[in-house]
Amino acid sequence: MESLLFLAHRLPYPPNKGDKVRSYHFLKHLAQRYRVFAGTFVDDPADWQHVDVLRSFCADVHVEALVPWSKRALSATGFLSGEALSLPYFRSRDLRTWVEDVARREGVRRAFAYSSPMAQYILDLPDARCIVDFVDMDSAKWGEYAQRRSWPVSAVYEREAQRLLAYEREVARRAQASLFVTDEEAALFRKESPGCADRVVAVRNGVNSDYFAPSADCASPFAPDERPVVFTGAMDYWPNVDAVVWFAREVLPEIRKHDPAVRFYVVGMNPDSAVRALASDTAATVTGRVDDVRPYLQHARVVVAPLRVARGIQNKVLEAMAMKKAVVVTPAAAAGLSARPGAELEIAAEARQFAVKVLELLDPVRAEAMGGLARSRVLTDYGWAASLTMLDELLERGGTAPFSPRSAPAGAARCAVPAK
Repeated sequence: MESLLFLAHRLPYPPNKGDKVRSYHFLKHLAQRYRVFAGTFVDDPADWQHVDVLRSFCADVHVEALVPWSKRALSATGFLSGEALSLPYFRSRDLRTWVEDVARREGVRRAFAYSSPMAQYILDLPDARCIVDFVDMDSAKWGEYAQRRSWPVSAVYEREAQRLLAYEREVARRAQASLFVTDEEAALFRKESPGCADRVVAVRNGVNSDYFAPSADCASPFAPDERPVVFTGAMDYWPNVDAVVWFAREVLPEIRKHDPAVRFYVVGMNPDSAVRALASDTAATVTGRVDDVRPYLQHARVVVAPLRVARGIQNKVLEAMAMKKAVVVTPAAAAGLSARPGAELEIAAEARQFAVKVLELLDPVRAEAMGGLARSRVLTDYGWAASLTMLDELLERGGTAPFSPRSAPAGAARCAVPAK
């Protein structure tokens, strides 16, 4: 089997948060076709116990601890060098040495970087076909953050948006293909980097619909006299923090005026202090890390994704839909999804409108009908097979033949990717 370098900014296991869902499925699939050499960081001490899982299907694994406080200090050197702060944050001399050694020893001709900062390790490898999965357009994300924060933080975020966009353009210019998770993200990047437009590809996420499936054997974690409304996600991620705080302060009181039995559950690891503070409200519960989110989804009356800042596809929404749940989302969280508003999910932008949509879906008959249609949509549009086929073609192509229609998910870009 041919050797392949796979670099990810975070240990791609377990698949318990958005970026790790995609990186895990890509890595596990590629390990069936290549001898994979995986380099990555661990930013959550709880993940060290999972390193051996990667070793079980990779030829070799290089893992380093990513200590946030020391990396933030290193990141600040970007102010002196003029580069995006994200680059020194994920820069490691040991990882670079390991990458160069593997590339030389194994004669690596295929390299895959998951997230744009990891591209700094592979673009100079001689004779390697380099694929970079941006997933989302991170420069646009930092631009959105800047609009929602006050000075001086807004100025730092705006600087990061500008510097990172320049870096993203350079990566796309040098890589054989640049991947994004939705057509919308790909189109936005093509607009910002038109010279690379023919090498920008949308490769959708999928959902493990066998794992995220309704089950009568799943015990409820809720009290019998409450009507739970559930949010799932990593709770140290600022867009998730902003979402649940906004919902708890602006939406939940409106809902409880009409139905005092509603209780808001925030389900996810590493809750930020602003999230933990919500637990002081008798109408909200903050669970912290749970072993399995499925019982919370299974028995939720309604699932919400009130994100006011969002990029790409929200896996949390697809997972809830796969479990036949009625979901209410913001326009930002719905962007990139093929689900039909009003039939397969509900969309609301303002607090009062969001509350109305949730209250309507507390009707079990209506929620069940929407949940059934939601799962059907996931089964139709969000399987992994087509996306993994596209990934294979991008890595294997040696000429300039475009994608065949059967290999690309609906709406995915067809492009000719030149050989290196």
